[in-house]
Amino acid sequence: MTQTYRWLNRSLFLAVSVFIGVACTEATEAPSEAPTADVSESDDASEELISVKAGHLVALDMAPLFVGVESGCFVEKGLAVETVFFTNPGDNNAALAGGQIDFSTNPFTLPFFAANSGVPIKTVAAAGGWGVMQVIINNEYGVESVDDLVTFVSENPDTKLKIATLRGDTLELILVDAFEEADISVEAFEMVYFDDLLAMVDAFRVGEVDVLSHIKPYTTQFVTSGEATVLTDNAEVWSPTTPNTVVSVLEETLDERPEVVEAYIAGLQCAAEIINTDPEAAIALLTDGNYYRVEDDVLLTAFETQPSPITFTPDLEAVQTVVDKMVELKYIESDVPAAEIFSTTIVQDLEK
Repeated sequence: MTQTYRWLNRSLFLAVSVFIGVACTEATEAPSEAPTADVSESDDASEELISVKAGHLVALDMAPLFVGVESGCFVEKGLAVETVFFTNPGDNNAALAGGQIDFSTNPFTLPFFAANSGVPIKTVAAAGGWGVMQVIINNEYGVESVDDLVTFVSENPDTKLKIATLRGDTLELILVDAFEEADISVEAFEMVYFDDLLAMVDAFRVGEVDVLSHIKPYTTQFVTSGEATVLTDNAEVWSPTTPNTVVSVLEETLDERPEVVEAYIAGLQCAAEIINTDPEAAIALLTDGNYYRVEDDVLLTAFETQPSPITFTPDLEAVQTVVDKMVELKYIESDVPAAEIFSTTIVQDLEK
């Protein structure tokens, strides 16, 4: 568990190098990045909008970002938001550190890696969705829960199930904590580490791995098709409002442009209202952008099976327990308090 992971170390080194001006990284181009919404009907109005770039991956809790762009919610708040797609969290982190993007939506462990490497980062909100992380297993094993998995391992000592995940990411840590709670060792499985979220999905689809620790709606498509069963999710393992991903900025952005941060969160809230009250309308807005590459009925199921409506204030106590685990596993050198990285005053005020 503590061996060097080349991709993660490279990304962390790059993040620090970019920040101090030694090196820089280019954002990974999305195969089919949706264009930024038409932010104005006139040049004069366009000049009044503040342009920002928002880095993202692919997960259900990033839907408020996408719907915010496509619906005009951000425009209503005075922002012209350009989305920038990344295939892995490390490159997303590095782009924020280097100033290539203004906002980064990334797994909640990534700001701690950045802070531990000297990047002055502040996390200002959850990205927008609960119970998004799921651990699923191929249905051929007849396993329907973590307890069933423990029984399977006990009864099949010569079979090592392969689990797809990302090292040092929330998608690994949910496994560590779930297995610890069930009193089963991670060593009972063959952990297969990826650096590309979509490659993980493909590996599960073709049977190269047996268990997938991933996010909705990609897990949802396997469950709705009858190919997989959900073993657990982050709402069960940690808490109902433990995030999958979070929104982070550089400290100087929060200090010097708090009104921009507030407008961005308000835009996410506007989009969340659409998703919470009319998910079919939200899906219609996302169709042209090709954001998720799953069928509309799968995306609708993913929205409708969230354990609670989208809000944006995260459970910092639960986040802290995961950070403590990162220290225990030696992924970060020191236990940075979540309260020092998270600055949730703006989002809490907006959600009053």
